[in-house]
Amino acid sequence: MEKEIHITNNSAKRFIEIVANELGVDFEKEDKKYCITFPKEIGHGYIKTYDFDFGIFAYEFDCTLEKSLCLTFAKEVVQPLVILFNREEEIRYSHSGDSDKTIRHLESMMACAGLNDSNSLKISKNSPSCFFVIRIDRKAFEEKIDSFLAEMDNNLEEIFRDANGVNTIINQGYYSLDIAKYIEEFTTTELTGFMRHVFQEGKIYEILTHFLKQYLDDTKEPDSRRILRQNTVDKIEEASIIIQEEMAVLGSILNIAKRVGLNQNTLQDGFNHLFKKSVNQYIKDVRMDKAKELMENSDLNITEITYKIGINSRSYFSKIFKEKFGISPKHYISKHRKLNQAGKSA
Repeated sequence: MEKEIHITNNSAKRFIEIVANELGVDFEKEDKKYCITFPKEIGHGYIKTYDFDFGIFAYEFDCTLEKSLCLTFAKEVVQPLVILFNREEEIRYSHSGDSDKTIRHLESMMACAGLNDSNSLKISKNSPSCFFVIRIDRKAFEEKIDSFLAEMDNNLEEIFRDANGVNTIINQGYYSLDIAKYIEEFTTTELTGFMRHVFQEGKIYEILTHFLKQYLDDTKEPDSRRILRQNTVDKIEEASIIIQEEMAVLGSILNIAKRVGLNQNTLQDGFNHLFKKSVNQYIKDVRMDKAKELMENSDLNITEITYKIGINSRSYFSKIFKEKFGISPKHYISKHRKLNQAGKSA
């Protein structure tokens, strides 16, 4: 059986009051933060909500429930703009009368129900649900951004000039690494009271700013996009493992990119973002570190080590090894094997 809860007001306080009352549980209040901690007969985890100025509310879900839950948000005079970031198992979203849309792990969705009567979030039972929601009353938010509207990109101006939420919006895609970091900082801060509230309000605006930058980035052709999506990180890390494990027979950068399902530009941008170096530099460093390890822990000669790490030129190997470690391979191997011999005979 699915439990359906009708939300008739989107403020953080009223939302948590309605949910707590429908589930028969208590909630805690701390300044402008409200929290339900689920008892074991309902599940485990929590829902936290936050009130901020200019019509901004944040909802934080991190729970696993014994029953499926449907949160149905009634139509309001001013339909809010909803931006949801899914951090765990898939959840479902729908406008009234429309089919469900699945929001997968690491996906975001910006939505407004427009002239539809309501919209719903559906959480499956026994499924870890961890997602973060920003809800914006654009009528109240207009006071903050009114003087900037004329300078906005046309795509953003169209969204924020629709202060009453008349137009339906559905925009879905993977969110960026920066957004994931800011959400993590928002949810894990140990600050309390006024300092916590100010810190989290700042993080809300960082999340919103980066989301809007990503929204504009998504209007470009795929090869022209420059914001690294969170789901791309796994593929970049997969590429780094390929480099480490297959350095002796490594193909081209284009080949590595195809193997992990990325284009070459995205792979290069990802390595620069994650490792602060190009793919070529990463490959070179991995090979030199492996060569150093083999010199210290094997009986292989320099030529054998050179081929072992996938370099065909001994002179080129000597050049880049000395550039990295400040000593030639010949002197390094001689020094460490003498030390090893001295250690064994001692």
